[in-house]
Amino acid sequence: MKHKHAEPLYIKINSIDNVAIVVNNEGLPAGTVFSDGLTLIEHVPQGHKVALHDILQGQPIIRYGEVIGYAMIDIKQGSWINEAVTKMPTAPQLHELPIATNVPEPLEPLDGYTFEGYRNADGSVGTRNLLGITMSVNCVSGVVEHVAKLIERDLLPKYQNVDGVVALTHLYGCGVAIDAPAAIVPIRSIHNLAKNPNFGGEIMVISLGCEKFQPERLLKGTADTIPIKLESVDDIVTLQDEHGFKAMVDHIMRVAERHLIRLNGRQRETVPASELVVGMQCGGSDAFSGVTSNPSVGFASDLLVRCGATVMFSEVTEVRDGIHLLTPRAANQDVGQALIREMQWYDDYLAAGKVDRSANTTPGNKKGGLNNIVEKAMGSIAKSGRSAIVEVLSPGQRPTKRGLIFAATPASDFVCGAQQVVSGITVQVFTTGRGTPYGLAMVPVIKMSSRNIVAEQWFDLIDISAGDIAIGQATIDDIGWRLFKLILAVASGKKPWSDHWGLHNPLAIFNPAPVT
Repeated sequence: MKHKHAEPLYIKINSIDNVAIVVNNEGLPAGTVFSDGLTLIEHVPQGHKVALHDILQGQPIIRYGEVIGYAMIDIKQGSWINEAVTKMPTAPQLHELPIATNVPEPLEPLDGYTFEGYRNADGSVGTRNLLGITMSVNCVSGVVEHVAKLIERDLLPKYQNVDGVVALTHLYGCGVAIDAPAAIVPIRSIHNLAKNPNFGGEIMVISLGCEKFQPERLLKGTADTIPIKLESVDDIVTLQDEHGFKAMVDHIMRVAERHLIRLNGRQRETVPASELVVGMQCGGSDAFSGVTSNPSVGFASDLLVRCGATVMFSEVTEVRDGIHLLTPRAANQDVGQALIREMQWYDDYLAAGKVDRSANTTPGNKKGGLNNIVEKAMGSIAKSGRSAIVEVLSPGQRPTKRGLIFAATPASDFVCGAQQVVSGITVQVFTTGRGTPYGLAMVPVIKMSSRNIVAEQWFDLIDISAGDIAIGQATIDDIGWRLFKLILAVASGKKPWSDHWGLHNPLAIFNPAPVT
């Protein structure tokens, strides 16, 4: 279905911006005249930038009130501003950043909102009741995935209160530099993955037997984790101790059924919204993401924080160019320094690979109107809302506070998703401007589109659209409230489209350590 607006529209974000983005679905041709008299001198695709004034070579290109690039040539008013005429600015210097200089005042508390969740013995609350099967090494993934299918087919029908079984597969465990300093990331991550509240504390581990990452080390974790105590030594199944494949399967099935019996005794109960841990992520972004969907997510983030909940935003490379806007919001000096530490760590990580943050932007991002990572970052940080940042997590860590938290992760959808699950999210909100069937088996994923045309095209994949904001038929507050209420519904058991279809991407645990 083609959609055309009756009049040409553009969106200007900040009063000092010298560019705006075209709203109309099919873009606008040369000669188009806007209501304020601006005339296009060439075709400008939807979501792409048009020069509101003449911009001379070397002058800044400003969007969101921030410099997103410099003109490589003289650009005339009404021209299309794309990657070919834009030079990317340098990233903010980390040692010059203001810290905790503009800490937001606490927002007014929001009481009375609840969801139906599963209380756990450790005090956490899950939104799903899942059996998670942990593994110490990738070698056993084939067996674990095989048995997970058998459990789903043969055992789950007997345990109606259990939502599913998840094989927590990964690519770690052997052939790795297990004692390298950076190995703390995958070790901590796999340890904390088993503790996600949606698994109810029912932990079983499948081992091969000869791997470097022994089950005992998985359970112990790292210096900043709490060791896992198993109910029984039988909760570790070592395949090299078994006599044949059938014995392996039978042993895992027996252990799994013992856990399923306990999980089946759990019931949803009404709990305050403060028990939620929600991850905010974006992928397949476009120029509308920072105008419609991400600001709506930011508004919902503030509502959750007002309820006393925990909200995580992530994606280091999509924060790096906006870090000067975030460090002033740090609750204190320690939080601000932690933000800088994570930015520096990732700068060094990319430099070791002989790339920089500019490698982040995808062909789809650019086709959607995002010229570079600077522009993308300005829209990405809108997911953080207006609250103070109370804590910063290194990759794989779990929060110790409630409120708005920056959880440092790569920007890759699948790695970021996995690392947020590791850090304990129980619901994820994923915004997209281009469309993606992304989903996670461990936590429900709500997908929000930045444009209505994406939601209409993918009517049975996108859960909510923020597109009405772009055409003036809704406000950010409207969509933010709608998203907030959808989060509560999904936390209470409502299935988003990815769960309806069973679209679940594999886990991609972050491993920056050497592989030997």
